[in-house]
Parts: sequence; C-alpha cells; structure tokens
Amino acid sequence: MYAILDIETTGGKYNEEGITEIAIYKFDGHEIVDQFISLVNPEREIQPFVVNLTGINSNMLKNAPKFYEVAKRIVEITEGCVIVAHNAQFDNRILTTEFRRLGFDFNKETLCTVELAKTLIPDLPSYSLGKLVRSLGIPVTDRHRASGDALATVKLFKLLLSKDVEKTIIKTFLRKHTQKQLEPKLVDIIAQTPSITGVYYIHNKDGNIIYIGKSKNIKKRINQHFTGTNRKSKKIQLQVATVTYDATGSELIALLKESHEIKKNKPIFNRGLRKNVFSHALYTTLDNNGYINLKIDVADGRKRPITTFSNKQSAKDFLHQATEKYSLCLKLTGLEKTLSSCFRYELKECDGACVNEENTKLYNNRVNEFISKYSYKDQDMIIIDKGRNVNERSAILIENGIFKGYGFYDLNYQLNNKDILKSIIIPMENNKHTQHIIQSYLRKNKRLKILKLDSELRK
Repeated sequence: MYAILDIETTGGKYNEEGITEIAIYKFDGHEIVDQFISLVNPEREIQPFVVNLTGINSNMLKNAPKFYEVAKRIVEITEGCVIVAHNAQFDNRILTTEFRRLGFDFNKETLCTVELAKTLIPDLPSYSLGKLVRSLGIPVTDRHRASGDALATVKLFKLLLSKDVEKTIIKTFLRKHTQKQLEPKLVDIIAQTPSITGVYYIHNKDGNIIYIGKSKNIKKRINQHFTGTNRKSKKIQLQVATVTYDATGSELIALLKESHEIKKNKPIFNRGLRKNVFSHALYTTLDNNGYINLKIDVADGRKRPITTFSNKQSAKDFLHQATEKYSLCLKLTGLEKTLSSCFRYELKECDGACVNEENTKLYNNRVNEFISKYSYKDQDMIIIDKGRNVNERSAILIENGIFKGYGFYDLNYQLNNKDILKSIIIPMENNKHTQHIIQSYLRKNKRLKILKLDSELRK
C-alpha cells in the first residue's frame, strides 16, 4: 500500500517552513482507496513568491486546522504505507519536522517518483512534475495545489509501475512486508483478487515471482491454481505467499505482457512454457503464370510469413473464409489439389485464375488486399483497444512492421502527438511470438480500431 502525497509550504529558512496544504491519496497499486485533503494553518507568514505560485494566502488559512489537529488523520491514512512523492526527500522532511515539533517520531519508507522516472524513463529533458506529466500525456488540474499535484503523482506512479517490467518496486516492497504478515490462507488471497483482465504474479515469502500468468478473469484463474491437483498446482500452493496483478483491460496486452515478462523474470514454474506457440504459417509464392499463390506450411523461422497459426486446422479454416471474402481461387490458395479448374470455378464463384483465364493484375490485387489486412509487414500503425477503465484506451505501436510496445492514454488526449506517444510506450521485444500473438488477435477481433500513422507522427 502506498500513501502518495504532496505538501505546500510557507517557504522560508530550512526546517522553519510550515505546511499550508496537504493532500494524501492512499493507493493500492491500482486505485485510490482513501484520501485526505486539507488546508493547514501554519501559524507563520507565507513568503510572497509562494502566494504567487500557489494562490494560498494567510486569509485563506485563518480558520484552517492547525497541524496538531490533522496529525492523527495523517498517521491513520499512512499506517502500513510507503510514502510516495515527487521529490520525496523534501515532502518527507517537512512532514517529519512537523511531527517532531509535536514530540512524535514519524518514520516511513519513501519512494521518489523523480528518481523512479529517471530510471524507468531516461533521457527526458525535464523531470519537474509539470513538464514530466505533460510529456507523458497525464492530465493535471490545480497545478501547485496539493490535491492537483498529488493526484498527478498518483497517475505518474501508476505509469511507472507499468514500466517496471522486472517488478523491482513490487518485489522490494513485498520482501520487506510479506514476512511480517501471518501465513495467508489461499481462500483469503482469492478473495482479494479481482475478476478483471490482466496479468497476475504469484510470489513466495521472499517476494520473488514464482509464476506469471494472464487471464480475462484473474480471480477465476487464481482459484484454478489453488484448487488444482496436478503437480505444478500443488507446488504453487505450498510456496505462495501473495498474489499481485496488473490490470490491462485489453486481452492483447495481457498476452503480450505475459510473454514478455516471463522472459524477463524467468519464474521457476513457467519453465514449462510452450516454446512454440504456433506450428503453421501462411506463405506466398509466384507461379509461372504470374499469379500470387498462398500456401499453408509448417512454420519456418527462416521465412517471413503473412500470419501464423497454432495448428493446421485453424489455418485452413481461416484461409477458407478469406477465399470466400476476397473471391480467391481454391487451387491457388492450396486448399484444393487439382490439375484443372477448381470447384469454385464450376460454381462460377472463381473468375478462372486456376485455368489462367482471369487477369493476373486483378487477381493479385485482391490477394494483396488480403495480405495487407492480415499482415502488418512494413506498416506503421497503432492498434487501439480497451483500457483499464472507461476513461482510457490502450495503444499497441507498430513501426515499419516491427512491434515496439504498448501503453495507455487518457481519452482527454488524442494520439496525434509523437512525443507523448513515444513516452507512454512500454518497450517490448519484437519476435516471432509477439508477431503470432498480435496477428492471431487481429484475426479474431475484427472490430479493433487501427490507426495508420502518417509521416508527421512517425518522425
């Protein structure tokens, strides 16, 4: 659990500042579960430059509670939490100083979003909160007021958690806190797990990830792990201490994250992951008459396919549908072996490419239309899918036919700013597995929005 806060002060000499406003959002890694926002009477003058910056003046604070009146609420909302702030050293110093004046030792672990951002999003021109959230497409209101800045920090921290693919933040927290807890019951872990789409991480008592999986219903899948009777399930049941998860909203991103993070984290119970997620692929050849032929074959890593399939039957089913939709020839798609005309030609549904009657250019244009639809070779595009909540969408970036990664963006921002687009993307490796995952998903989800990138956005 995290207490994400921002403090506005009077300014002045070091360790003589007073708090004028405080905002704390209790954050469980996914959503805000509690909050406390209040003006505070600092019982001292506010520096003029601070008044100009925040708009908070002495008249506004006359009837505000003094720090000792809000101290108990601050202790309660931060209990068991790691303090998170942008420039955490400053906020933590101010807070501990105020408590020290009351004779109370306020000592918390801290995380600084400035330092995390420099590690996880390197080479940005500025890491000040205003410029950083603007460059990441994070909406912010009431800048330089505690509630507005703290809420922007929540959204920034959520993004940083997503970019931390090796789960360093989560694992460090669990190593320090899991062992202090009573041995969890499996039923309690299930009860705390949501029924959402995403990736889940099963941790042992040391905080290490022992299994990574994805599901459209995480609670249901965890329940299957904890009630399973096979050897792997029983081993997981013996070693599990806690389960964490990342909501994705999009099943495609869950599939891509699972594949990517298993390779990064190498959990002990994912070693049996199928090495080949696909067995067959669709290739093209050019025959002696100039027609483009399609052929289903065993997947060959040395060749670049149009698309790949988990098995031969799914490949044939897909190609039959494409043959009807694009008026292709059964013979030239390899679905019918014949030395003469194909069956569709006899039904007058094939224009005669099988017997060299149809104009090659017309036929090949339809084949290329089909290829363009189901292969993203050399294409620059964004696949738009569901987000983690109703106010956002997910974006999968492909440049020149190469998968670059994914990100989430607020609906208040349009994806027409190249800098924002590139900064929100969480990089991922482009390989045959990710290509198969994306192509399979595109085949099954035909209503997905696909945004073609223009030359300006690609720069």
